[in-house]
Amino acid sequence: MVKKIILLMTCLVIGGSLKAAGFGDGNSDYILDAATFKHHVDFFNTMEPENIVNHVPNRDAWTWMKANVPFFECPDKSFEQIYYFRWWTFRKHLKRTPDGFVFTEFLDKVGHSGTYNTISCALGHHIYEGTWLRDKQYIDEYARFWYTGHEGGLQPHFHKYSNWGTWALYHRYLVNQDRAFIVGLLDAFIRDDDAWTTERGLENGLYWQYDVRDGMEESISGSRREKNARPPLNSYMYANALAISKVADMAGKDAIAREYARKAEKLRALVHKLTWDKEAEFFKVRHPNGTLADVREEIGFIPWYFNLPEPGYERAWLQFIDPEGFKAPMGVTTAERRHPQFRSHGVGTCEWDGAVWPYATSQTLVALANVLRNYEQSTVSKADYFDALLTYARSHQYRGKPYIGEYLDEINGRWLKPDSDRSRYYNHSTFCDLVISGLVGLVPQEDDTLVVEPLIPAETWDWFCLDNVRYHGRTLTILWDQTGDKYKKGKGLHIFADGQEVARSEKLERVTSKLP
Repeated sequence: MVKKIILLMTCLVIGGSLKAAGFGDGNSDYILDAATFKHHVDFFNTMEPENIVNHVPNRDAWTWMKANVPFFECPDKSFEQIYYFRWWTFRKHLKRTPDGFVFTEFLDKVGHSGTYNTISCALGHHIYEGTWLRDKQYIDEYARFWYTGHEGGLQPHFHKYSNWGTWALYHRYLVNQDRAFIVGLLDAFIRDDDAWTTERGLENGLYWQYDVRDGMEESISGSRREKNARPPLNSYMYANALAISKVADMAGKDAIAREYARKAEKLRALVHKLTWDKEAEFFKVRHPNGTLADVREEIGFIPWYFNLPEPGYERAWLQFIDPEGFKAPMGVTTAERRHPQFRSHGVGTCEWDGAVWPYATSQTLVALANVLRNYEQSTVSKADYFDALLTYARSHQYRGKPYIGEYLDEINGRWLKPDSDRSRYYNHSTFCDLVISGLVGLVPQEDDTLVVEPLIPAETWDWFCLDNVRYHGRTLTILWDQTGDKYKKGKGLHIFADGQEVARSEKLERVTSKLP
């Protein structure tokens, strides 16, 4: 895919400054007036009684959000509402403890949680979403809780579930550039990797996991007792090793950097060799006897979350847009719809046999964004991403009000187990990150290159704006204005850093610039 690259050094080249223009609600570096969005939170606060309160109660939700989250507006007000709803719900799970801030998965206490009701399953999702909070203390302390919070070591329940926490924290570093923090966790990252290898390493070099410990129980391919080599944990271990290599390089520990780079590359090759089904053209679960599962499952898209697959495997994504594959009216199914065991396990025991899980949808949409940006292919398009994300947003409804739960029916969107406190406000997925880094397209980079590549098809939205985004120590604004009439900054795509325009394009396309 040939992409037009626009390199614009500073606003001195292309002119203009938001500071001079005087936009915003008291801060002249902003375009959006934060008060415009307060009505969303006022409505959320009235939806039902607040029966569980953590660090930020409903009455303080708007104050906290205004201080911490990027502002976003678009012509689709239902979509915009869900963006703020997800920040509002994320805040509900922020808990202050004697060991610092943590995020919970469930608001109510569950039996399989550990200290402070924490669960490691969605740790990667929590970090990806929390990356965009202005106050970095929340994720800093949450990370230290897991990696060094138990007598200086890993929490005992850290490995109760697979997770990609190390990679997620490196990905966060690409946004906040806090080198001291990430390097300070290097030894803990290595301990975590060593422990996984001891606990789950196979003779063939892959890692095994029960489906329930991938957080994906009652699957067609898996078992709560069978030691299968599954795409999730193997992809996570690849990504975590790659992250360790990069952090070690930052720390000047060249031998460790080389060791983990080799480990990542070896695991990458094994995932291709041992989990790819050539006939089905899909990454699959590998059973202990060496056979591959006879079903395509959504977990086969996870390798692209980390750009693991080599070029040439993109035909797997044909299944994403196939109604007999994973495309359903109300979301992306967790198993291919053509399989005879699709939705065969009943309802009520956390089935990943076809119903739509926001946890998996979040992973798949990150993976799809990577395919669209980093692979030369014509299998899927921006329109496929846009449609899937809008469907995901549309699923956030129950009894006419915004809602996020565990899992839902793929046809009618009915939430399964919706009236349970266990399901309500389930913090097991992302949404805001998908808007920021996916749809709007702020793609984190290692250096001071600014890359914005929206995944919004041309002629879809006439305008949108993402404002107050903290990135590499600057505050960014990204806006699209088809006619120039909405924001009065001219036609096209505009990117501002600390009030100075640093890049623009007349088209909704990839834009690259150097931060001033």
